[in-house]
Order: sequence, then C-alpha cells, then structure tokens
Amino acid sequence: MTPRPDAADDTLRSYKLRRGRTGTTRMQALAAHRARFAVPDGDGPLDLPALFGSAAPVVLEIGFGTGGTTLAMAAADPGTCVLAADVHTPGVAALVAGLHEQDLGNVRVLEGDGRLLLRQRIAPGSLAGVRVYFPDPWPKARHHKRRLLDAAFAALVADRLAPGGLLHCATDWEPYAQQVAAVLDAEPGLVLEEVRHERPPWRPLTRFEARGLARGHVVTDLLARRPGTPAQPRTPDRPAGR
Repeated sequence: MTPRPDAADDTLRSYKLRRGRTGTTRMQALAAHRARFAVPDGDGPLDLPALFGSAAPVVLEIGFGTGGTTLAMAAADPGTCVLAADVHTPGVAALVAGLHEQDLGNVRVLEGDGRLLLRQRIAPGSLAGVRVYFPDPWPKARHHKRRLLDAAFAALVADRLAPGGLLHCATDWEPYAQQVAAVLDAEPGLVLEEVRHERPPWRPLTRFEARGLARGHVVTDLLARRPGTPAQPRTPDRPAGR
C-alpha cells in the first residue's frame, strides 16, 4: 500500500541539530537581508511566482549545509528558482550572506524543516525538481526510521512534482543508497531513471561529499522523475530540476 503524501510522522526528525556559532558578520548579513531572501511566514501553499517575482520553474533543496552548492547551482542556472531549506542558523546565515554578495535573485531561504515545507506549503504539481544532497544517513539500525528518504517522502515528492519533474538524491552511505533505490523504484508516481557512482557535471562537489570520499566512501546519485511532459520543457542536456 502506497503511503499518502501526508502520512509521515512529523514527530520524528530526520536531522540532528548541531551546535555551532554564527559569526557576527554573517548574523548581521542575515538580519540585514532576511527580508529579501527569506520565505515569509504563513499558512497554506506558497504563491511561488509571487515569491520569486518570476514564473520560472522552481526547485526545492532540502538541507543545503553552508550553502556553497546552492550558490554555485543558482549562479550557473539563473533561469531556475531555488527554494532552499535548512534547520541550522549558521548555514542559513552563510547562504543569505552569499546571495547578497553575489546578488543572486533566484533563491529564497527557509530556516526550518524542508519536509514540513514540502507538505504544508507547496501545492501539488508545482515543483520542477527536489534536491536532497547528503542527508543524515542514520547508520544505526535503530535510527533508520529517522531517514528522510523513505516511502512516505517519495510519495510526497511525487505529489508535489510537476509532470516531468526530477527528484535528485545523493548519498555517500551505500546501504542508504540501496534503500533509497528500492524506495524510489517502488513508488508508482516516480520512475527511477538513473543510479550512478560518478558525480554528474551539474552537481558541484559538496563539503560532506569530499569528507566521505576521503574516507573511502562510494557516492551514489539517484535520479527519479515524475512521468509526463513538462509544462515548460527544458533543453535536452539539462532536464527540469537539474
């Protein structure tokens, strides 16, 4: 039985809150530029064209760390809008500071749980893509229930993606990659198109990835698409969501 898009247990966190200081300069940048880049508070689905001031396709990134990958991909693809969510204030401040320094207008930032954002504030069929790069693998068996990329999440993503939309996941934990592949393959609203062990050219090397490679981990990228024809077709060399 396929889980409903709203079936996940919100009391289980898929992340660990990390301690860390946010530098004064970044906190000042966050305070000064939050109004421009932050996702406003509210209930109900976001008006994405109004939020970005554009009808361009929107990709949701869940868990952006310090924001380096987000900045690089947003700068390389200004025709795609990025909704970036993370729970850690130092990373949020770093990304907002970077957006201001680079004057990037195609990113909006949420300090909060991206899964809840996806469920509560994203309308069905409204996203061109979802990115989840190197989520916490929760390697101990007793913690597997906390993994973000489970059947309920896959069903939710399938519901929120527009036809032709892409879910792109990456992990350096092989057992997690195997679980994700099985989950995506079993989700009727998605087609698992590719499982690759060579980093795709459009995804920059992340800090967590570099750390994993240094430890001898194998990095896996998994790409699953909602079937259908995109409303706004992308060029063949860069499908929607990439």
